[in-house]
Amino acid sequence: MKKILLLGGSAQQVIAIETAKRLGYYTILCDYLIDNPGQYYADKFYLISTTDKEAIFKVALDESIDGVIAYASDPAAPTAAYVAEKMNLPTSPYKSVETLCNKDKFREFLYQNGFHAPQSGGYDNAVEANADIGRFHFPIIIKPVDSSGSKGATVLHSLDELEAALNYAFSFSRSHRIIVEEFIEKKHPYLIGGDIFVENGKIILWGLLNCHRDSNVNPLVPVGKSYPLELDAVDIDNVKATLQAMVDKLHMKSCGMNVELVVDKNGKVWPIDVGPRNGGNMIPDLLGMIFNVDVVEMAIKSAMGEIVEIESHRGIPFYATHNLHTAKNGKFEGVIYSEQIRPFIVRECLYKKPGEAVEYFDNAAKAIGIVFLKFDSHKKMQEILNAVNEHIKVTVQ
Repeated sequence: MKKILLLGGSAQQVIAIETAKRLGYYTILCDYLIDNPGQYYADKFYLISTTDKEAIFKVALDESIDGVIAYASDPAAPTAAYVAEKMNLPTSPYKSVETLCNKDKFREFLYQNGFHAPQSGGYDNAVEANADIGRFHFPIIIKPVDSSGSKGATVLHSLDELEAALNYAFSFSRSHRIIVEEFIEKKHPYLIGGDIFVENGKIILWGLLNCHRDSNVNPLVPVGKSYPLELDAVDIDNVKATLQAMVDKLHMKSCGMNVELVVDKNGKVWPIDVGPRNGGNMIPDLLGMIFNVDVVEMAIKSAMGEIVEIESHRGIPFYATHNLHTAKNGKFEGVIYSEQIRPFIVRECLYKKPGEAVEYFDNAAKAIGIVFLKFDSHKKMQEILNAVNEHIKVTVQ
């Protein structure tokens, strides 16, 4: 039986373990959290940090694995590529994966290869950042170079709260390094988010979605996705050309990639973040509904060196997700849905049980659960999503 090493066993990553087992692979899981749920699904479990490259490499050698995957995990993606490259297993280049997982290196890649990139600078301490802040035009965004899910990110429109924003960003950086960059104003109502899937260097699945935010809680943290993408046809073509050009320049092979881009008022495409892994917040599940494909299965197969083939499907409108969240700390009580939204709920996934602690939604990891919605028209989807906080209420004690 072939063996696959999976890096990360959170609630959102369990589906990768289950899929690998369904495909007939022996599953080996590494995670540093002693209470991760994935350990109860995997055939074998090691309590090891997924960012410890050498420790993971030793496990991979000892277990004689046939493939490795960091499903929906930015921190673990370089480890997976490092191990796979050293063992001559299926992977995209380690150097490219590392570039995508570090905002400093990613911005430098954009500059050097002719892509649009905001004015930016990387810093190891607050003194350096303070001394250099005068060269930026506000608004600016300050964030760690090595985090995802909007962890540690702040948008500033003036120098007020600069020190707090710098300290906040440093607190989320494993390498204790941050990036300051000018904020790009978007042309359309939403950022472009979602996943693409690359097979043999070519993008075969365009899972581009509208990325929603909740300005009443935290305008930087995604609170859901919707489909179809609300962009002009010309803008969509430019976004696709930009992403394929990036895949070409990075020599990406076969993998899922999580993307976030902005189209500005002049029609320029600005890549904000591109991760060498499937997206979190159950994006692959949503894309499966939209395109009638098993994105998780595609990811597992590519990690094991199997050829991934899919039929070309037109996306099914009108799908959306909403990440359940709260604006305060406390104990989770439950979720109240309005009668207007109930007919459109097709799936509910809760990460918390009543009585468990929940926290203010300042990054994607604080989500309480996810609701999947299917609407009968674009008008109804817009009507509900524009007032979603009136239709979905998370109660916290």
